Amino acid sequence: MDSIKLQAYGKINLSLDVLRQREDGYHDVRMIMQTVKLHDNIDLQKTREPGIRIKTNLSFLPVNENNLMYRAAKLLMDEFDIKEGVSMQLKKVIPVSAGMAGGSTDAASVFYGMNKLFDLKLSIEELKKRAVTLGADIPFCLMRGTALSEGIGEILTPLPKLPPCPIVLAKPAISVSTKFVYQNLHVNDLPGSAHPDVDSVIEALSRHDIKDVAECMGNILETVTCTHYPEIEDIKAAMKELGAVNAIMSGSGPTVFGIFDDEHKAKKCYESLRFGKNKHLAKQVYLTEPWR
Repeated sequence: MDSIKLQAYGKINLSLDVLRQREDGYHDVRMIMQTVKLHDNIDLQKTREPGIRIKTNLSFLPVNENNLMYRAAKLLMDEFDIKEGVSMQLKKVIPVSAGMAGGSTDAASVFYGMNKLFDLKLSIEELKKRAVTLGADIPFCLMRGTALSEGIGEILTPLPKLPPCPIVLAKPAISVSTKFVYQNLHVNDLPGSAHPDVDSVIEALSRHDIKDVAECMGNILETVTCTHYPEIEDIKAAMKELGAVNAIMSGSGPTVFGIFDDEHKAKKCYESLRFGKNKHLAKQVYLTEPWR
């Protein structure tokens, strides 16, 4: 195998709770991760010339060791003493700095692709152990599907699949620093009502009840991000007005997703945010569905 084409899928958080800040500066979380069909495209190709080269359709993305794709490839090349080089072509579709694990899923795909391209014979579990050293979301992006994520995000438990449903994604014209959000999250000062009911979402998933899943969703990071960026609440309100069962922020934001139980309502919401009276609220809008 000299080349491989990959699809790197984004994620949303059906629920996200932060339990405490650890002594090492990280936070213990309890969240439900869900892969969606919105994806980047990555082409990997072996090269005779040693080294790692990245090309992308977005000029502002780093193409050196500051890129997680680069670091994923280098980790495996160093460990397995790979003498050949690799060329990567990234077509970025998932919004950047958006709470959808765009960088993590690209790195996960590189881990997977390098394993195949250079016949390293690593299992997904073995890849996950290496991936977590670069980022807490990367193991889930290798796993995909629906999962309970605990610890700093590296402890993953598969959950029943999210039932098929339309999902509208909308990112306002801002970028949010995950570091900023966590630095300004004071968990001990928040009331109990600020913590989402993660267990109720798990129970709803086990019943395959999309309405209850949506109604029980929550994200404790909204207490920080929405305070600084009120446009997130505006998008949530617009989605609910246009028929979403519920709408919340994904990850540390600023992307908002709405879950619908009616395809016509979802399309109407997408069109309103993309072309209609609500187009001023979001810079990027997508209509997608759960990856299964």
